[in-house]
Amino acid sequence: MDQFTLILVIFVVLILFYVITRMIRIVPETERLVVLALGRYAGTRGPGIVLIIPVIEQARKVDIREKFLDIPSQTAITKDNAPIAIDFLVYYRVVDPKRAVLQVENVVSAAVNIATTTLRAVIGDISLDDVLAKREQINDTLRVKLDEITERWGMKVTTVEIREIQPPRDVQDAMNRQMSAERERRATVTRASGEREAAIAVAEGEKQAAVLRAQGLKESAILQAEGERQAQLLRAQGYAAALQAIYEQAKDVDPNTMALQYMDTLRAIGAGPSTKFVLPMELTNIAQQMVTSMTGNNAAQQPVSTNGQGADRG
Repeated sequence: MDQFTLILVIFVVLILFYVITRMIRIVPETERLVVLALGRYAGTRGPGIVLIIPVIEQARKVDIREKFLDIPSQTAITKDNAPIAIDFLVYYRVVDPKRAVLQVENVVSAAVNIATTTLRAVIGDISLDDVLAKREQINDTLRVKLDEITERWGMKVTTVEIREIQPPRDVQDAMNRQMSAERERRATVTRASGEREAAIAVAEGEKQAAVLRAQGLKESAILQAEGERQAQLLRAQGYAAALQAIYEQAKDVDPNTMALQYMDTLRAIGAGPSTKFVLPMELTNIAQQMVTSMTGNNAAQQPVSTNGQGADRG
């Protein structure tokens, strides 16, 4: 075999290898092939081994996995004319490879452009306060509007997530001042609530202490009165016992001895330095005896006078 023939064989082998590699395609589960035969749609093929006729058929690969678009920061004007910068993520997947190839030139680039314009339209209908406070609502609105547009391209928008919102500098300063005022208000309310609870606790403690003191004084007074009553009872019993003992001893004493003892007592009382008038108890008895004696004498003399008068009359 000469050199020319060898080169020709090698060339034919290379052509056959190229044709075979172009004809046989191994399509993974995550991809589909949109086949165009002579420029016309010939079907969506895959996964597995797919045969493509060279020159006649052309195949375009479409990834059907869920992906995301990182939308760079976009400046949008709110309803109250406040410029804000927003960047967000758009999660999507291709549900119809045919429309993703035939209906739009570059579905990813088209989705990015439509996402930025839709963002400005949505933010333009919302005030700044709502943009800052209603992030979830904005996410849902963006998802619905983007899905309505990209549906004709065979794309399904699954999630939209706003990542960061940057309001203007003066708005940020006002928000910081508002946050500081809100924190001070909460601190004041918390401090006032704590002081109120502390005052209530102190008053409750003082009330309980007063009740306990009153109960203590009451019980102390009861115990003291009970003690005094028992002491008086014991003193009375002692005094009665003493009188009983004196009576037992004195009932057998001679009256003359009692009189002498009585005189000694009067003498001791009169010996004091102060001026005293001593009236013995027997003075009453003496007065009674004198009155009795006088009454008796008058009674004895009255019958005599009456008899005399009757004699004279007779």
